[in-house]
Amino acid sequence: MKKIAIFASGNGTNAETIMRHFGVGGAARPSECGATVALVVTNRLSSGVIERAERLGVECVYLPREAWHTGAEVVSLMRERGIDLIVLAGFLCLLPKAVVEAFPRAIVNIHPALLPKFGGRGMYGMHVHEAVIAAGETESGVTIHYVDEAYDHGEIIAQYRCPVLPGDTPGMLGARVHTLEYAWYPEAIERLVNS
Repeated sequence: MKKIAIFASGNGTNAETIMRHFGVGGAARPSECGATVALVVTNRLSSGVIERAERLGVECVYLPREAWHTGAEVVSLMRERGIDLIVLAGFLCLLPKAVVEAFPRAIVNIHPALLPKFGGRGMYGMHVHEAVIAAGETESGVTIHYVDEAYDHGEIIAQYRCPVLPGDTPGMLGARVHTLEYAWYPEAIERLVNS
């Protein structure tokens, strides 16, 4: 049985969807998925993911900003807990080189656009959807990718698309993209842990 750690900075809706997919709250049995969510890590004490993890009975650890400078504390925690795969779910911190090197092809992220467009530093949340609409794009979607040492740069695992409709606001497009995230991210993670 493989162990997943979720890194999250925000409200935690994607993290909760993933936790439920892998057996928390009875949505599935970990044995059916080949993995379980063993840990949630956040870099923000105000993160909504803390309450979600506690409510679902998943250990949540807060690591302050200092822990992310070298990454040694992060790597140590992952090794102590026997983590096989790190899943970023709205995690707004560039991972240190030590973490990326300690878990090659074992860290994944989801980005709310079709990379390589609309990625990089500062491209998260509504900023992405605003940029997609401003550029006149006719489609957007999500990109699931491996994490390397640059924002939104690692090898693409999968992309799922949705239309950008005439009159879309960033909020409307964001809701459509979120639907794709909830539908496809847990399944992509399950395929990875079973490959």
